[in-house]
Amino acid sequence: MKKLFNYFLQTVILALLFISCQQKPVDYLNESKEDIDERMEWWREARFGMFIHWGLYAIPAGDWKGETNHAEWIRTTAQIPLDVYDEFVDEFNPVKFNANDWVKMAKDAGMKYIVITSKHHDGFCLFDSDYTDFDIMSTPYERDILKELSDACHKEGIRICWYHSIMDWRHPDYIPRRGWEVDRSEGEADFNLYISYMKNQIEELVNNYGDIGVLWFDGEWEGTWSNEYGKDLYNYVRNLYPDIIINNRVDVGRSGMAGMTRVGEYAGDFGTPEQEIPSTGLAGVDWETCMTMNDHWGYNKHDTNWKSTEDLIRKLADIASKGGNFLLNVGPTADGLFPDESIERLKKIGNWMDVNSDAIYKTEASPFKILSWGRCTQTSIPLGTRLFLHVFDWPEDGLLKVPGIYNQPLNTFLLADVGRSRLKAERMEDALIIKLPITPLDEINTVVVLDVAGKPDINNPPVIEREHDLFIDLIMVNIYSDRDNIEIRYTVDGLIPDQNSQVVNGKIKINETTTIIARCFRNNKPVSDTVMVVIEKVIPLPPIQVDQVNPGLICRYYEGDWNSLPDFASLEPLKNIEEDNFDLESRMHDDYYGFEFEGLIQIPEDGVYDFYTDSDDGSRLFIDDSLVVDNDGLHGMHMEEGTIALASGMHKIRVTYFEKGGGDDLKVYYDGPDFDRMAVPASVLFKPK
Repeated sequence: MKKLFNYFLQTVILALLFISCQQKPVDYLNESKEDIDERMEWWREARFGMFIHWGLYAIPAGDWKGETNHAEWIRTTAQIPLDVYDEFVDEFNPVKFNANDWVKMAKDAGMKYIVITSKHHDGFCLFDSDYTDFDIMSTPYERDILKELSDACHKEGIRICWYHSIMDWRHPDYIPRRGWEVDRSEGEADFNLYISYMKNQIEELVNNYGDIGVLWFDGEWEGTWSNEYGKDLYNYVRNLYPDIIINNRVDVGRSGMAGMTRVGEYAGDFGTPEQEIPSTGLAGVDWETCMTMNDHWGYNKHDTNWKSTEDLIRKLADIASKGGNFLLNVGPTADGLFPDESIERLKKIGNWMDVNSDAIYKTEASPFKILSWGRCTQTSIPLGTRLFLHVFDWPEDGLLKVPGIYNQPLNTFLLADVGRSRLKAERMEDALIIKLPITPLDEINTVVVLDVAGKPDINNPPVIEREHDLFIDLIMVNIYSDRDNIEIRYTVDGLIPDQNSQVVNGKIKINETTTIIARCFRNNKPVSDTVMVVIEKVIPLPPIQVDQVNPGLICRYYEGDWNSLPDFASLEPLKNIEEDNFDLESRMHDDYYGFEFEGLIQIPEDGVYDFYTDSDDGSRLFIDDSLVVDNDGLHGMHMEEGTIALASGMHKIRVTYFEKGGGDDLKVYYDGPDFDRMAVPASVLFKPK
């Protein structure tokens, strides 16, 4: 109760200020590219940061009633009642916490920013908040952790950033409740009151601690959060602090653990792959892989499955080579100490960064598609490009082959060589061969610097751009490359292009099933691999004949414990429902259930259509009994798509879905000849009379 008066007083003041304010809030969702680039510059240059998950959950340290695989989710994974979990507040007293030590370890490891949990899903705040007693000031410690950490970061030139959970398992107005909380009715919970509470705390976080780099949201996947809420929260924060960077978890556009924002109008400045690294670079996209050193985010004293220093250093190089940032996690103990294993790895990463940080900071993604021996990062230099070759597998003969590069070499040396002794580089057809010492200077990752004239000229094949691989009447195909001084030749008869093949000159019109093969040439000699696509002319599926229809879908509801979609035809539904659209609201539980939606979809004109399901967990979509989208399996929100040619008229549509645990949601989209991707509207869905 100590902060109740302040809560109401500040809420009233904020409301009066809002009413009296004449300035219209800025819509930052329409920010110019120039402004985005300026705001994101420091973050793109940093490449390496520290994640810290710390809170009350460090006290049980992963252990509850003999089960030892818990961590920051322990309140729900161990199903701990609120009154029991709240007792940890009286125990949390991290007397060994030293903000300066934490910041120094991050800085010495080569990290440029720190993201710490201001509030995780359990609702406990590591800062002094006027809007709750469930915070650090109610513990025996009674010191604002975030204030001390932000002061230390500002002193050392490290960017301080906050992780803040949208989800809150404790707040009375946050819904949904956990499925096992049978004694906590949602009753008269008002989600909008919770949003006001969250915004008040966010204002504290961005106004009370000096310069803040990133607001890193999480917990956006539950059905109560929406695209509208996400856009509103993004603009709210940016209007409070225009220069702040906000991750894509502020909105609902994240595609599962892969973390990248799906196509659509979603808020967020960068993607957030979790515990994984994209297989290829993502041109023109900002993203950051967050990852644990062992198997848990919060401290678990039983977790000894630590990643090796070699693995972590190579992951850092891999991520930078694909144009991303690496946010590496530490889970401190309840006393306020980093685990010894984390300290050891941070120190060794720092030793490598002391020598090789130029190959990480301010670099861009590799121009090479693949390098068998390691990775590459790059940066511009006067009159050319500096390629940082991260050699994981040292060549036994001392000859490093840099494949498919046509640039003239200017200089070559080992980054760790203080004297920068020049290495010999010779051309062998479309490769450069660099003569290396017999043994590497660093067994984990020795960086070889290769300076070349001009921008990288790599034998990457051209791009064949088309709307689909299927068409009905004709399709236009665009073949292009971003390389200089080349011409693209192509064939449509299955033969490999040569110097006599046709030159690409504008878009190509295709009106029959065709195999296109393309290749780059310079001075009538091939300077790339080939690329091939098959574009198929098809007859659209005819519509079915129905006499009379009613709006909506037939929906069958099931319950069961599945890891993938069951054969619903062999099961007896618990109930049959009529729905307007693909709606899960008629479920009887939050977990362990499935739906089968069946009906007709009206297709407006002959054409090629894309269908999408975005679901947590698995889903499938069938048109006229043909499987078009397969999005099966246990996963978070994840989108898959499929393509089919349809004639105008009515077609059967069936969507199956199951949910086992965690978040639950299903969205069905489509696009067609004259409209972009959109949610399938109820106006085109029918069922036979």
